Amino acid sequence: MNEHAISPHVIVTDDDEDLREMVSDYLAGQGFSVRGVASGAALDAALCERPADLLIIDLNLPAEDGFSIARRIRAGSAVPIIMLTGATDVVDRVVGLEMGADDYVTKPFDLRELKARIRAVLRRGTNQPPEPVAQSAPAAGKGLVTFGRAQLDLEGHCLILEGGTRETLTAMEFDLLRVLAQHPNRVLSRDRLLDLAHNRDNEPFDRSIDVRITRLRKKIEADPAKPATIKTIRGVGYMFVTNRGT
Repeated sequence: MNEHAISPHVIVTDDDEDLREMVSDYLAGQGFSVRGVASGAALDAALCERPADLLIIDLNLPAEDGFSIARRIRAGSAVPIIMLTGATDVVDRVVGLEMGADDYVTKPFDLRELKARIRAVLRRGTNQPPEPVAQSAPAAGKGLVTFGRAQLDLEGHCLILEGGTRETLTAMEFDLLRVLAQHPNRVLSRDRLLDLAHNRDNEPFDRSIDVRITRLRKKIEADPAKPATIKTIRGVGYMFVTNRGT
């Protein structure tokens, strides 16, 4: 096993020097490889020097805020992102998730909780062998499941779009599609989806799953406003529809 696998590399981005050093020192003591930076520009430079396994980004940063940084990074990378914020407003959480964050931690926080959330996000992002996909789920080849106008690559942890373009997925986006693929044409409640995605104890709030489903629909549905592949069952949850019927 190489050093990278033994010590996940985490970059902490926060302009509060005391907090940044406290978090960095604690995580280093817990077996992580850690680097602390104070801005989005410094984060970009750090990523050029060494890729990260997870990013911790404060929402309120000088020059470029955490929302903008997360959106920009997510456009080209699936690296897990945990947002730090002093705000408790649900709207901020929803916006952060829409930008591509994997989790949210509100200040002040317990360092042990932060560590637990980091480990949970990293577990979701590991390339664990996927569970067998139900035979009724359509597949265009080994490890491929058709989702609307795209295909989920179970081995590559990505979406294959029309024309063959591959698009990266966050760990939670992949887990949601994998779970739906394993239960075609069955209604799954939000609670059940969270349980099956191994994320029950770590969701900031259950309705965040709606944000991720909306984001996925933009990738796979011919008309995201009228979803035909991942359908909402009002008052219950969601269903992955594989047979269109008449």
